[in-house]
Formats: sequence, C-alpha cells, structure tokens
Amino acid sequence: MSWKDNVTLVINQLRPSLQADGGDVEVLDISDDGIVKVELQGHCRGCPYSQMTLKNGIEQILKEKIPEVKEVINV
Repeated sequence: MSWKDNVTLVINQLRPSLQADGGDVEVLDISDDGIVKVELQGHCRGCPYSQMTLKNGIEQILKEKIPEVKEVINV
C-alpha cells in the first residue's frame, strides 16, 4: 500500500467528525511532491473556522501519520 492510499484511509477516519457537524471532505488530488488537494463540503465550506479545521486538524493529522504529506490545500 502506498502512502497515497494511506491519505485516503486517514481522511476516512476523520470524516465522521466532520459529518457530525454537517460537513465533509473529499480528496481531489494527491501529488507526488506531497500536496493533498481537498474540497471541504457541507457546513465546512462556508464555516469561518474552515481554515483552522483544514490546517490545525486535517493537515496536522495527515503530516503526523504520513511523513510524505507536506501540505493540504482546500480548492
């Protein structure tokens, strides 16, 4: 299993927490240089705290679990 497959697994573990607040996240692209592009959905899309959720939540957890991840970007 590649590190890119692990990104999807970790995102799927995080998803229930986002869904509990009416949001969700979809992985759009994972580049070879460690950039993960996601789309925040539902309540997360317009939430004033979405950037904090992205950087202090999703990105931090992905970086801790998968060293190849360099950054997570909401597109």
